Amino acid sequence: MSTQPGTQFLLSPSQRQEAWDRLGSEQFDVVVVGGGVVGAGVALDAATRGLRVALVEARDFASGTSSRSSKMFHGGLRYLEQLEFGLVREALRERELSLTTLAPHLVKPLEFLFPLTHRVWERPYIAAGIFLYDQMGGAKSVPAQKHLTRSGALRMSPGLKRSALIGGIRYFDTVVDDARHTMTVARTAAHYGAVVRTSTQVVGFLREADRVSGVRVRDSENGQATEVRGHVVVNATGVWTDEIQALSNQRGRFRVRASKGVHIVVPRDRVVSEAAIILRTEKSVLFVIPWGGHWIIGTTDTDWNLDLAHPAATKADIDYILGQVNKVLVTPLTHDDIDGVYAGLRPLLAGESDETSKLSREHAVARVAPGLVAIAGGKYTTYRVMAEDAVDLAAEDVPARVASSITEKVPLVGADGYFALVNQTVQVGEQYGLHPYRVKHLLDRYGSLIHEVLELAEEAPELLAPITDAPDYLQVEAVYAAAAEGALHLEDILARRTRISIEYPHRGVNCAEQVANLVAPVLGWDEATVDREVETYRARVEAEVHSQAQPDDTSADALRAAAPEARAEILEPVRSAAQPGD
Repeated sequence: MSTQPGTQFLLSPSQRQEAWDRLGSEQFDVVVVGGGVVGAGVALDAATRGLRVALVEARDFASGTSSRSSKMFHGGLRYLEQLEFGLVREALRERELSLTTLAPHLVKPLEFLFPLTHRVWERPYIAAGIFLYDQMGGAKSVPAQKHLTRSGALRMSPGLKRSALIGGIRYFDTVVDDARHTMTVARTAAHYGAVVRTSTQVVGFLREADRVSGVRVRDSENGQATEVRGHVVVNATGVWTDEIQALSNQRGRFRVRASKGVHIVVPRDRVVSEAAIILRTEKSVLFVIPWGGHWIIGTTDTDWNLDLAHPAATKADIDYILGQVNKVLVTPLTHDDIDGVYAGLRPLLAGESDETSKLSREHAVARVAPGLVAIAGGKYTTYRVMAEDAVDLAAEDVPARVASSITEKVPLVGADGYFALVNQTVQVGEQYGLHPYRVKHLLDRYGSLIHEVLELAEEAPELLAPITDAPDYLQVEAVYAAAAEGALHLEDILARRTRISIEYPHRGVNCAEQVANLVAPVLGWDEATVDREVETYRARVEAEVHSQAQPDDTSADALRAAAPEARAEILEPVRSAAQPGD
């Protein structure tokens, strides 16, 4: 294995068969179930401790919660009001680590305006909270808070109504492309030796006497099955925790409750502001986050008891967000302004409160049975700490001595050399014939792997042209997603390796055929497969758009769930695949 991160395409199509063979033939120390940020983090933590690791994911990296967040890698300012000081301190430390060392190419500082609406008491109250936030670690690599008069706040955010605030406080937090970050964590785990494979669904558990000794898996693409043996299995499946737990026939130590969060995406010119905005609502908070040429606005917080794989946004969800944000905007937003909508599910620990917005974001880890560990809860920012805790507990089932976690010292692939390349943006642009702005965009997606991406165009310079109907992305980026980042389907590329599905009004439909033809040679697709991928993606978008016009969760879910799956052999519910006795 190369000693330089990213110098091999460890998640390439050609590696899939090798990974399958290894899953069925090797004895692993740790088998991780779930390719979200926590599962990927567990695989990276275990691999960098010198353990033999396998990571399996039924669909795609970050295909669940980890691609549908508010895109913030933050300390959780609002959790101070809930007196969760430990969680905030921990999250701020993780934010600092990622911003400076682990993932500076992916995690970026973000200026926020907190509009004040009440005289006398609110400014000292909020200022004290933000001061505490800063003192806990929030102002190490970002500026401290700054107080603003109403005029000063409106200069920062002219799109706000003058009557909507009496002043403001500026503070800093961070933003991240969650799906790319999760994929990069998984790719880093593969670099350090983990066997990482998507479209690999756990359908049962293996046992030796009273202990779990591995999992039975099924290829979500072709239905093949094999057994993966491990000293310990870590269930890191988020909102699927209870479903996977049921396969083991072991009683869980906690239950996970799904809370739906919906976000809308609108063009940047619809809200005139230099900074992100945080708004207090009756139920929680609403974020207005800059996202390239767009704003992401959300979120909602409601119970969800329907399809876990494809949570659906409703017209009521969208109306709620528009209603909340329009209370403060000079120019109200309408449904016609919306370019994208996405819904995600938060895996909250059940039983703590009747209101999902008040459930703790602390995580829990438990040894459910000999050889089986489960981890759930938490928040995106603290994925590394969650992973460390899970591996610490899993180590009890590993025969050999297990080293301590070192992931706070392990940059993700693309991080090493990133800052130097930022200073060389012009030279890199000249080397490849790209505008410096384009180079910066690529650096903030791939970091120091930028040369690896662009070198794919050496024999085909036309790949350096933008995707016709999604010009924020180069054609070579789609090819690289399939060649090096584990993308197996059009949906993986348009929804997660890029964010075309939420950034353009056509939701990716207009460029689906072009992208499918670009990656067909890499993924071995024939003409019929290209047509099937395009039609499946179009059906997905059509179902999502129609579901977003429905009045309630049940009707929206019925429409969304009826769309075909890109992974033809995925099993839902997974219980139907288990053998008798599982």
